[in-house]
Amino acid sequence: MATRHIDPDVHPPLTRKTAVNTKRIRVLIADDNRVVRRGLRLQLEAVPDIVVIGEVGNGADAVTVARNEKADVVLMDLQMPGMSGIEATRQLAADSTRHSAVIVMTSFAFDEYVRDALDAGAVGYLLKSHDSAHLLDAIYAASQRQGVVSTRVTAPMLREFVRRRRVPVSEAAELLTAAERRVVAVLSSGTTSNEDIAAFLNVSVHTVRSQLQSALKKVGLADRTQLALWAVRNNVDDTAT
Repeated sequence: MATRHIDPDVHPPLTRKTAVNTKRIRVLIADDNRVVRRGLRLQLEAVPDIVVIGEVGNGADAVTVARNEKADVVLMDLQMPGMSGIEATRQLAADSTRHSAVIVMTSFAFDEYVRDALDAGAVGYLLKSHDSAHLLDAIYAASQRQGVVSTRVTAPMLREFVRRRRVPVSEAAELLTAAERRVVAVLSSGTTSNEDIAAFLNVSVHTVRSQLQSALKKVGLADRTQLALWAVRNNVDDTAT
């Protein structure tokens, strides 16, 4: 199983105890497979601070119910009859209230699907081969408008996505020191373990761990996968000085 990579040495995963929520998170499930919808509902109904506000089997209903019921998070399948999950995501992202954050949940890990989902405005992309812990982490993160993408989505693909949209280097990247930017850039290039990052940069593992902890705190993210995605979206380069 590979969805979000969570390294407890860098930052603890979001849980019911650590998530900061002032109300129950309202979740809508959109999938044309009744068995999938039922399985997701059973997982989520066991969580006290999440309420499932409904299930729908197509994109048009997902848009209508999400707007009418003020869903905080929509778990959106890609391929549904009538309106696709991509178009439904695009309509919800374009809504002036921007109330509902969309997590695309699919069996497809192909680059073009990921690009289309992110381009449409999805804040997350998970494979259906998730476990409950990863799903809950994703919902908590999405409710706070933090991005969550399966680790099967490669950094090179995300870099191409950023270049295609011509996203400039964000001023947010200037929050980091040059050393932190180098570590974060290597992480976002696909070198994920502290040991491999340390070897690549010729620094100690302790230095890598310390710089990642500092970077996470500065940009307000939950784990290194979110940090890698943030770095790609902000065009953080390992040549930054």
